[in-house]
Amino acid sequence: MIFTNEIIIYTLLGINTLLILWIINIELRIRKVKILKDAQVVIEKFKEIEGHFNDYWDFKKETQDNLISIEDKLKLTIQNIEIVRFNPFKNDGMGGDQSFAFTLLNKKGTGVIVSSLYSREKVSVFTKPVIEWKSTYKLSEEETDVLNKTQKSLS
Repeated sequence: MIFTNEIIIYTLLGINTLLILWIINIELRIRKVKILKDAQVVIEKFKEIEGHFNDYWDFKKETQDNLISIEDKLKLTIQNIEIVRFNPFKNDGMGGDQSFAFTLLNKKGTGVIVSSLYSREKVSVFTKPVIEWKSTYKLSEEETDVLNKTQKSLS
């Protein structure tokens, strides 16, 4: 029985020695890690990264605002040009499809219709303002046709 107790004690001493050596080994490894020596360096790095992150968020927000502004401005620009050629004198047997009407409108339907009537003696050019797809002037059949084509192409 004494012999058994001695074996248990020596075994426990051996295990304790191994545990102490293991703890010393871990302690030496931890000391080798530079970052853990100076926690202030780590905190500064995180703050620097956070600053960059905030800069990127601000840049993203500015970019989104700029894109919205550009899209709003684009709605006011000419978006499509449609043209219709026609012969205004088809019943008289004169000329060909030398006359035309075309639109210069934005997405909101504001702009101008330009039409030209060609004859052998002269060429006449007319412009009619258009606001929200309607003109205050009476439109010819061809001008109405080109206005409808433009509206369909922009919808």
